[in-house]
Amino acid sequence: MNDQFSMPVNGGGGDTKPRGLVHDKFSDSKFLTFIGAHEIFTVETWKAALVELIATGALMFTLTSCTVACLESHESNPKLLIPFAVFIIVFVFLIVIVPLSGGHMNPIFTFVAALKGIVTLSRAVLYVVAQCIGSTIGFFVLKSVMEPELAQTYSLGGCAIGDKGQGSSIKPHDALLLEFSCTLLVLFVGITLAFDKKRCKELGFPMVCLVVAASLALAVFLSLTVTGRPGYAGAGLNPARCLGSALLHGGPLWNGHWIFWAGPFLACIIYYSVSISLPKKGLDWVDGEYDILNLAMGFCGTIPNNAVLNDLP
Repeated sequence: MNDQFSMPVNGGGGDTKPRGLVHDKFSDSKFLTFIGAHEIFTVETWKAALVELIATGALMFTLTSCTVACLESHESNPKLLIPFAVFIIVFVFLIVIVPLSGGHMNPIFTFVAALKGIVTLSRAVLYVVAQCIGSTIGFFVLKSVMEPELAQTYSLGGCAIGDKGQGSSIKPHDALLLEFSCTLLVLFVGITLAFDKKRCKELGFPMVCLVVAASLALAVFLSLTVTGRPGYAGAGLNPARCLGSALLHGGPLWNGHWIFWAGPFLACIIYYSVSISLPKKGLDWVDGEYDILNLAMGFCGTIPNNAVLNDLP
């Protein structure tokens, strides 16, 4: 019999199955398992995606409304109020949404979770699509109720880097660098803790949500205060947010829109590359065995060298 075929299934001259076909089916099965295709057919996955859609829309509506309210306040420096608003709102949403779907509400968090194997690729794709749709719905509701003059003044609260003809606006490469840096800050400070099961258990769920919300607020504070460029709305930190506002408002929000995707996703790749090499165990306290003064005195002969060296492992 030709080597390309397997032995008869029933031991006689019955049907034979090509080995190549069997191998292809096996490979397809492994690939489908690898991407988590089975989750597409589970109700729980779609429920979680629906939660992500609703939560992202509500978050965009709430955050943008509060941001515009802060900018419209009579405070001498209203931009300082925005990070506090971001902190409170994100913390509340995380407390509520994390137990339901993981509380991503951001393609960046979903992408990192997929890279680290916390969610399957299939679930990640569903989440990102849901987040983009939710953001669009949230900004649609906001545009419907917001005063047109305010929507025009603040570009519907979307991600902007200024008009093309605005010479004093931030340059695209500067905006890309800031988007990358602020996203990397959020990932390194907030997500490193959030995706560490042991530390999450030690600190407790509310404290983890607080740290993630604080890292986002810190990134917003940095991007708003250090630049001061006209037409620049600060780091987006959420491509779904930038996409929803651009689809609904258009115009200058499409100028450099790619920056709000490229910067964060580049930060995700760099973060993942670094995170796989992070220490698995923290620094242990050694009770002064390596005290600089004692070591210096020992090597200078003030005390016998062996008094110090004997303590070293």
